[in-house]
Amino acid sequence: MLLLDLLLRITHIGAAVVLIGGAVFTRFVLMPAATELPEAEHLALRERLRARWSKVVAGGILCLLLSGLANYIHARPEHVGQPVYHAVMGTKMLLALAAFFLASVLSGRSAKFAPLRANSRKWLLVLIALTGTIAAMGSFLKVGIKPVAAPTQVVN
Repeated sequence: MLLLDLLLRITHIGAAVVLIGGAVFTRFVLMPAATELPEAEHLALRERLRARWSKVVAGGILCLLLSGLANYIHARPEHVGQPVYHAVMGTKMLLALAAFFLASVLSGRSAKFAPLRANSRKWLLVLIALTGTIAAMGSFLKVGIKPVAAPTQVVN
């Protein structure tokens, strides 16, 4: 079980690092540098990056959903009777869904969400703030709320 727990934790943290790091790199390094390109080159670069990055985003979201659900199912019995843990965890899950949506929209190609992509400077900052908040909540859940002993069953 230790190996599975370790694998799930590495998967979860690794996917989060890649996605958050990609958003930070895009917003603070790539976007400022790309503004110096001629418009046609800028648009071509943006499309090539979007096509590749959208696959990373989809894979990262899948890893976060699967590992996050498994981690929660595993940790839940250790936090029975701790309403603060469940309130923070529930809020974290809802914020994660919002972050997944925003990351998908920013890396997607749907015409419906083109206005958000047109203002991606702003929305990347929102995504970075959102994911930073989620990471802080996860850290609080891991070290700020100590697990209670799981109830033992008595066999007659």
